[in-house]
Amino acid sequence: MRRKFSIPVAFVAAACITAGCGSGTDGATNSAQRPEGDTVAISDSDLRDLTVPEEMKIEYAEYTLVKKCMENKGFKFWTGPVASADARRAGRYVIDDIAWAKKYGYGRAFDEAAEKDRRDHPNVRYPNALPRKDRIRYNTALNGDYDDVLRVDLPAGGTIETPREGCWAGARTQLYGDLEAWFKAKKTITSLTPLYVPDILADERMKKTVGAWSHCMKDAGRPFSSPDEIREKRITNTEKMSSEEARAYEAELAVAEATCAVKTNLGKTARRLEREYRSPVLKKYGKENSAYQRMGLAALSRARKLASE
Repeated sequence: MRRKFSIPVAFVAAACITAGCGSGTDGATNSAQRPEGDTVAISDSDLRDLTVPEEMKIEYAEYTLVKKCMENKGFKFWTGPVASADARRAGRYVIDDIAWAKKYGYGRAFDEAAEKDRRDHPNVRYPNALPRKDRIRYNTALNGDYDDVLRVDLPAGGTIETPREGCWAGARTQLYGDLEAWFKAKKTITSLTPLYVPDILADERMKKTVGAWSHCMKDAGRPFSSPDEIREKRITNTEKMSSEEARAYEAELAVAEATCAVKTNLGKTARRLEREYRSPVLKKYGKENSAYQRMGLAALSRARKLASE
């Protein structure tokens, strides 16, 4: 997947007010088709966002379908990894779960595991060991051709694109049905944060609560002006530490952050303001949101069916 723009750093830092920043391989295709008669009817009254476990179930199904597709093309492929529910909580604007902070800090363990997978996972080692010609065929079979892409203009500006073909694209087609519509709806709805997050951070209620949080942190011997400042400085502060030392430091700091967030209701305030500011923006893109929810629930139904086979 390629982006034709860069999001300002301030938007990136604020984009995870209440949810973890995630990543994935998106694809769309017009050639891979759902089986005949595989129609899932979702009524308007049933529309809703997917839960994290439901998103994970769909991702497992995607891997299952990609594995089958790649094997049909003569290649090996392994399912996973799918990020855990706890891993998806990393990267929020503020941590306000003390138990999670004590166990995971800022999610360094998840980052290190992901980095290890990028080096050592069979889906990395296997194609890297192939002769160059076969490696090119493998990558094209998996990811499609970047000379034939689907493009979506994003609400905040810029364009994102992804190949129309490949096994990832085929898997999404089987799960979501209309991949072109799904890709457009998904990228529209999941790219709305730059339209409202600056308003959240500028809101006097947010500023007041961040100020109270900062005062609490100073009293705890952790003089940070905002959670953003912690995110900016923690990497520099730990760059000369061993992994174990960095984890211990970050766990202690994260617990302090979470404790002050609970005391000052910073997490609750951020979530409440996000609902308030996101609602009118989401309403503007109601058609895309309904399509995104409908196709997500349809994909969940197909994923469950696939898992039962």
